[in-house]
Amino acid sequence: QRMKALGIDYGTKRVGIAVSDDTFSLAFPKIVLENSASLIRQVGELIKTEGITHIVIGESRNLKGDDNPVMERIENFSNDLKQYNIPIHFEQEFFTSVEARKIQGDTEFNDASAAALILQRFLDKEKGKR
Repeated sequence: QRMKALGIDYGTKRVGIAVSDDTFSLAFPKIVLENSASLIRQVGELIKTEGITHIVIGESRNLKGDDNPVMERIENFSNDLKQYNIPIHFEQEFFTSVEARKIQGDTEFNDASAAALILQRFLDKEKGKR
């Protein structure tokens, strides 16, 4: 069956969004959303319009593996997304923003590119399982 994932790089100001192709193998930067009161609704609309079957959220941990301060907000955000009844996965987000900047310089689209890197890591792991 068709599977499509939404990748999320959650930040306190901006939230990067990426989507996978229908074959669950490639991640593409999609959009950067403001982290505002309408965020959950906007993500819900993307889930509907894109036909999303899985959500992948970047986990914010330091190099020792401990939660960063933003992790609590990420957990609250993921709990809010449970209303859409699709599986939510967490993927390490070490250096994804740094990688995104290296690839394309510093642009407002960085957060979406970071989300695509997070999502690509997840897709590559899933590919290994299939």
